[in-house]
Amino acid sequence: MAASPDAMPRLALAGSTGVNDWSVFYDEHFDFVWRSLRRLGVPEASLDDAAQEVFLVAFRRGNEFEGRSSVRTWLFGIAWNRARELLRGARRRPEEPLPDVLPAAPRADQEQTAIEREALRFAYRVLDELAPERRAVLVMVDVEEMTGVEIAEILGVPVNTVYSRIRLARRDFEAALKRCRAREPRRQE
Repeated sequence: MAASPDAMPRLALAGSTGVNDWSVFYDEHFDFVWRSLRRLGVPEASLDDAAQEVFLVAFRRGNEFEGRSSVRTWLFGIAWNRARELLRGARRRPEEPLPDVLPAAPRADQEQTAIEREALRFAYRVLDELAPERRAVLVMVDVEEMTGVEIAEILGVPVNTVYSRIRLARRDFEAALKRCRAREPRRQE
């Protein structure tokens, strides 16, 4: 089934009109969308379907993209909306832990890799303690390195509100960090 030229995003595809171009767009952005959904708390079992839904929305609404933000920001906004829908129906805490996203290391670095993976698991446990909206703001600013203006556009709020939410999210993260550290078993040194 061929896509009509009107259905193709005006995005970074600069005049592209074919399904092959959509395929390139999909391939270029799939990893980002998948990681964003996971970081926003979407359970692993729902990730593939959620990512597909993000791209379906992007495909249908591509002609609405005005270029005021980057393609990644636009896709993140769609992903955020999908994640919120999924999390509304689910419990606050995810049913399964986030996967390790670190690549396999050479044998000589196995100890360091184990330390890094445990640190990553701990960071996700702390993020799991946050409300979805606070978690999303932290992911946007600290992981995806989005600007306040980009975040404001995604959330549909004034920029000053974004900075207030970032401050509150960081406060909540610090409190969650303390709670998680208190639950950690003491290690013998």
